[in-house]
Amino acid sequence: MRSLSLLKLLLPVLLIAPASAQLPTPTYGWNLGNTLEAVPSEGSWGPAATQNLINAVADAGFNTIRLPVAWDIHANQSTYQIDPVWMARVKQVVDWCYAKKLHVIINIHWDGGWLENNITDTVNPTINAKMQSYWTQIATAFAGYDDHLLFAGANEPNCKTAAEWATLRSYYNTFISAVRSTGGNNASRWLVIQGPDTNIDKTYDWVNTLPTDVTASRLMVEVHYYPYQWTLMTKDETWGKMFYFWGQGYHSPTMLDRNSTWGEEAYADEQFQKMATKFVSKGVPVIIGEWGAVKRTGYADLTGTELSRHLASRTFFSKTITDKANALGLKPIWWDAGGTGSNTMWLFDRSTGTMIDPDNINALTGGQALPPPGAGPNAPSGLAATATSSSQVGLTWADNAANEDGFELDQATNSTFTSGLVTATLAANTTSRTVGGLSAATTYYFRVRAVSSAGSSAYSGTASVTTQNAVVVPPPSVSPPASGGGGGGGGAPSRWFLGALAMAALLRRKQASRSALRSAGT
Repeated sequence: MRSLSLLKLLLPVLLIAPASAQLPTPTYGWNLGNTLEAVPSEGSWGPAATQNLINAVADAGFNTIRLPVAWDIHANQSTYQIDPVWMARVKQVVDWCYAKKLHVIINIHWDGGWLENNITDTVNPTINAKMQSYWTQIATAFAGYDDHLLFAGANEPNCKTAAEWATLRSYYNTFISAVRSTGGNNASRWLVIQGPDTNIDKTYDWVNTLPTDVTASRLMVEVHYYPYQWTLMTKDETWGKMFYFWGQGYHSPTMLDRNSTWGEEAYADEQFQKMATKFVSKGVPVIIGEWGAVKRTGYADLTGTELSRHLASRTFFSKTITDKANALGLKPIWWDAGGTGSNTMWLFDRSTGTMIDPDNINALTGGQALPPPGAGPNAPSGLAATATSSSQVGLTWADNAANEDGFELDQATNSTFTSGLVTATLAANTTSRTVGGLSAATTYYFRVRAVSSAGSSAYSGTASVTTQNAVVVPPPSVSPPASGGGGGGGGAPSRWFLGALAMAALLRRKQASRSALRSAGT
């Protein structure tokens, strides 16, 4: 008992020992925003969720869905009992996700602000009681679901000071203990706690102590990522303008005041590294529960080539953040709130499931970003060569372009490609090639580049390989006569013996021929 008490005392002050996150690697996440959390009910802010929509999201390549959910507005305010019809509805959507083998995160979203807008320096008994009641009911309803389901305690808690963070952590203690007490799979389910304001800097500075959990290594931290002028700002202000273009390679040569001046690649590296250092390196997984950038299609000054540049830079933002986050062990989940027109982040038509933004979806699920207007294709990478015989080599590479017309593959016998140069033209999307007709035991050099009507990419790195030595087949060996001669031991006659017989017969014929000639001459 003494050792158990000591463990319980230590858990709150130690970051959890290393553990692996219960989300896919890499994570391609999507939010069902403005749907189950809508006030006063689902459908108030857009179409209700459908199985067809969930299927479309999974089929597009996403493997994780975050479900923002309102609970307080669906509960009796005297007893805090959640409407069973509403609970069944949320379960139905979760079941649709499970049918597509998706990972699912359920949270308590804004929900009228009963929690998120009322965090002070002291614990409010009513808020604490609701946390206890709601999470006990939610956890009980989903106790039989496996570890593809995660619970998140809040969404974006308004937490402005370290003292308020201490209060929020107390509410999280209630959330965690309520879930764990229901047993079943909830005893080991992954639970997600949100940092102050889900702000990366505040989370890095203030979250030095995780909430208490009797189950080790099952807590995750959530932050959100919205560099404002690029991602959310929808009108110019006296203090600054909207950014239309993101990424050093996507800046406009003419609309200079619309190029991002902060919040680009280096900023993402710095922000994400903070989370990796503070939490992931210590075994505490981190999710980027919301992130995205609005599509600006309704601005009079953003048309033609510059509109194409904006849309391309948005796909570059999507791919860059997805890749950078996953590389550091952070789990990115794109915010899609539905809606149509300009200044939205929607990816799918909520009524039909049709992809509205296929280029961005491709970038968010492991594909390539669109290049800037007029730019040539991106260079291939990872060229590797393997000798498969004395006259054949196998080549593979990564296609990093989305706009190539094909590839040019160079082969030479020196590294400067001035000796024995042979160039082969390959189709678009090619990522492998077998080269034959080569000389044995010879070193060859290869490089590949993408080509298009807009120009050629840089070459990939050079790969060199030496073909295998030629195989020399020796003549059949002649066995000496076996002991005793004549084929020996009653076995089959040896080749030597048969050859000797043939030679003897030949000699006899020659001797007979000479004798006949002598007789004829006399």
